[in-house]
Amino acid sequence: MSLGIKPLGARVVIKKDEALEKTEGGLILSGSAKERPQQAVVVAVGPGTEDEKMQLKEGDHVIFSRYGGTDLKHEGVEYTIMEQKDILAVIE
Repeated sequence: MSLGIKPLGARVVIKKDEALEKTEGGLILSGSAKERPQQAVVVAVGPGTEDEKMQLKEGDHVIFSRYGGTDLKHEGVEYTIMEQKDILAVIE
């Protein structure tokens, strides 16, 4: 799948999971009360650098640092570009 965004260096493009709409008890959350997701799927990866080899691949489900990255909208879809070092873990 060609996304149309090619990250450079040791950067990745992620698509965040949807925000939680309902609590476990069934309460529906308003827009401001929704938790910002910290899980995402990697949709594009850069080539890495000599100092930092790319450890991630497209399709990896990851947990990322809450305040890392740059949000952008491309063709109506929201993505985040971030450094590989801001990815905390891969979900297996």
